[in-house]
Amino acid sequence: MTRPDDPAIPASAQERPAEIRPRTTARRTPGGASRRGPADPVKTLLHHHRDLCERAVDPLEIAAGLEAHGLTDRTAARYRHRDVFALAEELYARVPPRTRAPAAGPTTGSVPVPGPDADARAAWTLLALLPGAACLATAGVLRVTEGVLGDGTRALVTVVGAVLACLALRACLARGPLRAPEGAGRAGMYGCWLLSYAVYGEELLAQVMTGGPDGPWDGTPAPLLGLAAAVAPAAWCAHLFTVHAQRRLAGSRALEEFGAGVRPLLLASVTLFLAALLPLLLLADLGLGGSGTPVAAACLGVLFFVARLLAAHGLPEPGTAALAAACAVEAGAPALVLAARLPGLEPLAQPVNALVSTGGTGAVSALACGGAAVGLLLHAAFALSRASAHTRS
Repeated sequence: MTRPDDPAIPASAQERPAEIRPRTTARRTPGGASRRGPADPVKTLLHHHRDLCERAVDPLEIAAGLEAHGLTDRTAARYRHRDVFALAEELYARVPPRTRAPAAGPTTGSVPVPGPDADARAAWTLLALLPGAACLATAGVLRVTEGVLGDGTRALVTVVGAVLACLALRACLARGPLRAPEGAGRAGMYGCWLLSYAVYGEELLAQVMTGGPDGPWDGTPAPLLGLAAAVAPAAWCAHLFTVHAQRRLAGSRALEEFGAGVRPLLLASVTLFLAALLPLLLLADLGLGGSGTPVAAACLGVLFFVARLLAAHGLPEPGTAALAAACAVEAGAPALVLAARLPGLEPLAQPVNALVSTGGTGAVSALACGGAAVGLLLHAAFALSRASAHTRS
């Protein structure tokens, strides 16, 4: 036996324990830098969206919330999932069940049954019939008392009927499928302008183009009566669209699949509403002694319907912008004609003259409302194809 400090032992053997270096836990990349980053990216996503995941009653609500925050199926691939729905299912599974509140109302599996019950449908259907009933009653009173009541009394009857119709419309828009949870902004002010132009705008433009306006002008209340009667079909078309869209959301497994299924539903709802609106406008025009084709009123009705459908799904701004654009075009037509009376500004009236000579004074309103309705419908096809537009609070 020799001692460790024996000179016979080589110096290299005595220093060997110092060659064993401590083991490090950090891995190094080929370039020498430490590798950083989470091993589980889904855990990081769960930390960022924990409130959403804890409040959700099913994976669909998490998927809609992720989509509202900008996540797409392509982004979900970075979290090692094929789409947002699969990522939402894992997030839903990772949240402890005790933090979730049970969904209210009857359910089918884990998805709430969409749509109100029969009593609620009956309630908002009755409210949707009130605006048309108020306008029809006012028109009937004016027709029966023609030549009996004076102009002042008839004007008072008209004002009272208009107030009742507005109150009925307000009550209808406060409940049911046409209710806007976030409000409609300035859409009401623009809607009043468009309705006023539908009644008095054509006569005003005709007088302006012939050197006027020369004084009071006669109105055409047929569009107002037809649009008021179309509130009930609009409510049912919006209801059918919402119910079928939520069923499509429950059965979809990818955002692209859901969007491709919702766009035909939107087009079908608008077509169904237009099919119900046109007969009502024709009957109102015939009943009040008119003989024109209600193209402008039909375009206005479609514009109102699509704008309110977007507002009912939490998107009121696009509809307000479309209504404002239609108001600007209708107000700009007589303004251009009046401005053309100034020396040197005669060319300003040429577009209006060409449009009126081609389609009559109603062509201005048809162009304004029709163009705004088409643009808004294209936007709605994109906005309402997102799952986040169909979540239910």
